[in-house]
Amino acid sequence: MSEQQGDKTEQATPKRLEEALKKGQFARSSEVQTVFVLFAAIIALMFTGQEIWQHMGRLMYGTLAHLHDTAVTFDNIVPLMIGVFKVAGACVWPILIATAVGGLLGAGAQSRFRTSPDALEVNWDRINPLNGFKNIFSIRSAVPTGIAVVKLIVILGLSYNVIAMILRDPIFFSSVDIVRIGTFMADSSFKITMRISFALVVLAAVDYGYQLWRTSQDMMMTKEEVKEESKNQEGDPKMKARMKSRRRSISQRKMLADVPKADVIITNPTHLAIALRYDRKSMGAPRIIAKGARLNALRIREIAKQHQIPIIENKPLARMMFKYGKVGGEIPAQLYVAVAEILAYVYRTNAYRYYREQNLPT
Repeated sequence: MSEQQGDKTEQATPKRLEEALKKGQFARSSEVQTVFVLFAAIIALMFTGQEIWQHMGRLMYGTLAHLHDTAVTFDNIVPLMIGVFKVAGACVWPILIATAVGGLLGAGAQSRFRTSPDALEVNWDRINPLNGFKNIFSIRSAVPTGIAVVKLIVILGLSYNVIAMILRDPIFFSSVDIVRIGTFMADSSFKITMRISFALVVLAAVDYGYQLWRTSQDMMMTKEEVKEESKNQEGDPKMKARMKSRRRSISQRKMLADVPKADVIITNPTHLAIALRYDRKSMGAPRIIAKGARLNALRIREIAKQHQIPIIENKPLARMMFKYGKVGGEIPAQLYVAVAEILAYVYRTNAYRYYREQNLPT
């Protein structure tokens, strides 16, 4: 059954994953982002907690110390409220900035700090009430709900002992000074926060693992989709073959067009043919301007006969040049002597043609 066309049995290809990332389809866990935000707030409180406490203490002292001689009128309340808002802003803005940065880092860590421009496009399915109603009662929506319930149970379970111990503290049954109350509140908050943070880290790891698995399943592809994508990336094999054949034909026509410029044709005698040209003014060594086997070799010989180009049979030399030489390149260095002897013979027997082509005095 897994071999059927509609079964998604193949892992997503890199191209599919890249496209999904552009659309914002990647493993995303709100629990991970919550952990980043929480720890960012804790770090901000560690650095600014004392300053916040001082701001609040001065506000309380300045307000409560003068209640007995401050008339409750509009003119007196407005400055007091403005002062409260200023202090509140001074206390809150470091936490807000820290949590915002934590949220961005949490989102960036999950998206590998890649932007998803396609995710900003309007998608009417997202705001379709029918689709939203279906999602509420889908299995996927049940998983986050289950995680939220488990999270609440775990947090209550871990916090119960700490809260019970706090409620049994003597501070609730005796008179203490303000410093003791502040210390008690800070210690209690720290203990509860650490327990909750530990629970959230574990839940975030579990939830992110589930999101990775679910995203991997969603990105699975059928064999036909993999083949189609490979075809689109590499091109249609038939089209590639036609293009390759066309390039080969163009190259052969260009090569055969250069044969009339050759000084000599070296053959095998019938299977191979190599056309050589040497211009001592512009070339350091003779060059292969054309070579071919079987039908191409026959064409090179025919063109050579039409233009009265000497044809020399030398089987070992023809094989070596055909195997190691490149069209447009110089002959291999180990063949210099053999080729020089052949060119010398050709120049002696075809002196008039050679001197006319090279524009040399006879």
